[in-house]
Amino acid sequence: MSPVLTPFNSDLTPSPSRFVKHCRWLLKQEVGLAIFGTNSEANSLAVKEKASLLDALLAAGLPAAKMMPGTGTCALPDTIELTRRAVEAGCGGVLMLPPFYYKGVSDEGLYRSFARVIDAVADDRLRIYLYHIPPVSQVPITLTLIERLLKAFPGIIAGVKDSPGDWNNTAAMLKDFQPHGFDVFAGTETILLKNMRGGGAGCITATGNVNPTAIMRLYKTWQAVDADAQQEALNKTRAIFQKVPIIPAMKAAIAEKSGDKVWATVRPPLVELNDAQRGQLMHELDANGFGIPNAAELADRT
Repeated sequence: MSPVLTPFNSDLTPSPSRFVKHCRWLLKQEVGLAIFGTNSEANSLAVKEKASLLDALLAAGLPAAKMMPGTGTCALPDTIELTRRAVEAGCGGVLMLPPFYYKGVSDEGLYRSFARVIDAVADDRLRIYLYHIPPVSQVPITLTLIERLLKAFPGIIAGVKDSPGDWNNTAAMLKDFQPHGFDVFAGTETILLKNMRGGGAGCITATGNVNPTAIMRLYKTWQAVDADAQQEALNKTRAIFQKVPIIPAMKAAIAEKSGDKVWATVRPPLVELNDAQRGQLMHELDANGFGIPNAAELADRT
């Protein structure tokens, strides 16, 4: 799955037409839609904007079952509202950050927050994928908390996106929870092979936005003899994007390959790549043989 980039118009308003095109293109690459994730600039979007973009996807006929909207916010009522909308739309699940503004909060406080959302939504169709990204949120979702939530809400607590960059933590989740039907998604394709070999569910990764074909190939053929070579190639491409801020970098690549320069727009506090950064990025990607398949489908010519 990919945390879908949110395209903006030149005036910094979301671009529903580009968003629909991008999501439709990702589905053609067999990539699921983790809309409103970190790389979606989700925490720079208002609740109304997220709801409107979700409605645009549904109106365009994209399958809700392939969507995993990010619904976790700092404000409990906003999280409940977004989660309820996603469930009512038929989304396959929701990806839920913990409330992340206050640091050093207890597992008890986080448990109450998740439990309150579940009780308020009150729908057996709800499937929550916990979003563990302490390098950004600074609020970890501990193994102890996951164990408690699984016992209290079996079936509803469905899995995790594990993004701390700590393989030992991912391995512990695979060992302790995956056998009980808890899906463990790596937060980057750089450990996709290791996660699959450990029994994981796959990955939810930023560069699924721009390098979906190669990532999907490894996901499908992780038992093949060339799997390690595939992983090395994925890591090389990822490293190129990570030499500069990755969200502006991915948008710059789409803008360049699609010919739609507006795609490079990010919402403050992020800023676009400067000319030197963009030139170096494209030089290294081209030298690595990188391309975005059917990139013209992502352009908005209106």
